[in-house]
This record gives sequence, structure tokens and C-alpha cells, in this order.
Amino acid sequence: MEVNADFSRRVSVDTSALNWVPSPMAGVDRRMLDRIGGEVARATSIVRYAAGSSFPGHTHGGGEEFIVLEGVFQDEHGDYPAGTYVRNPPTTSHVPGSAPGCTIFVKLWQFDAADRNQFSVDMNALELVPMLGWDGVETGLLHRDQFETVRVERWQPGVERALSFPDGGEILVLDGALRTPAGAMERHDWIRLPAGDAIRASAGPDGVRFWIKTGHLAHIRVPESN
Repeated sequence: MEVNADFSRRVSVDTSALNWVPSPMAGVDRRMLDRIGGEVARATSIVRYAAGSSFPGHTHGGGEEFIVLEGVFQDEHGDYPAGTYVRNPPTTSHVPGSAPGCTIFVKLWQFDAADRNQFSVDMNALELVPMLGWDGVETGLLHRDQFETVRVERWQPGVERALSFPDGGEILVLDGALRTPAGAMERHDWIRLPAGDAIRASAGPDGVRFWIKTGHLAHIRVPESN
């Protein structure tokens, strides 16, 4: 299966307009944002767990990165409420589920194969600091290595600035609104930009907070079965 698999093209998705696609497990549905492969895939998705649903235990052959958007995600390592950012690198394993139900934004098979840095961060408590040279813009680092940079940005209402992506990147709106040439991006909308792309964006009337990831699109890898 291929969904938005041409990484040389800009893709902007109103995620609320996508249909939910059932997964192999009852009560777990997906909105596919990009995908290369079948059930084992390089994928970016929004996944919804109904209350009491779960997935069988599994090992992350290519790593798993996710943000809890709503509810509480759970596994044997703990409970992760809305606003939690989690990195489970290659070779880690767990039994995921949710007693109360949850929705997550998840990326699979998009890690450096040698990455072993497993951690979680409460993004709601992440310290944001002013971005040098940009009034009304704050940023907080979630993860950085030679492969990629992952951070959160918060823009005050009225901020307008250019965003450039020499190695490509993507943005997920966490709250507020971000106006781009592709249209207004609301809560949980997603955009992926190819290497060399740039956009001029502005914050909505209530400002905007978004997750942004850069660098990783220069290192596309997919499961060997694909």
C-alpha cells in the first residue's frame, strides 16, 4: 500500500476529513497520512483506540514515535496522558492499549537504525524559550541527533514568518491555527514538505502551537519486506 508516498511533493492534510480505516484489531482505527507497506510499514497515521482496546505485544523493528492527542495511552511501562511525546526506538517492545480510550499521532519505521534512546516528555510542561530574532515565537527541543531534530514551537497571535526546510520536514498542529499557502491548518492537521521547500506562515487569532520535525526525510527507509 502507498499513501502520499512521493516525498518530492508537498502534502497538506485536514485530518478530520479522513475516514477511519479499521486495523486488524477490533476497536483500533487509523487515519493514514503517509504509508509505504502493508501491516508492517513506514507510516505516519492518526490512530484511535476505543475504550478497552489493545494491540498484541510487538517489537519495534524500525522504531515508533508518537504523540498522545486525546485520552490516555497505556502499556506495561506506564500511562501517557494527552500531550505526551514518546520515542520507542528499534528493538524496544510493548503491549499498547487504552482502558479509557485515546487518539495518538504515530510514526513507524522513521528512526536511525542505531538509535536506542527511549524516553517520553510531557509537552504541556516543556520549557519554551524565545526564538532569537523572532518576537512572539518560542521553541522547545524534544530530540536532536545527526539524523533529525524534533521540537515544539508556539507563536503568538499575529506572528508571521518564513519556514524553510533544506532537508524536508513536517508539522502537526497541536492547538490554535496556522495559516499557510495550503490553507488554514487547525488542531491536529498535518503538512509534509519536501527537501528545499519553504512556506510563509502566520498564527491564527488565538496563536498556534505545533510539533515540527526536520531532517528525517533525507533518510527514507522502509521495512525489508517492502
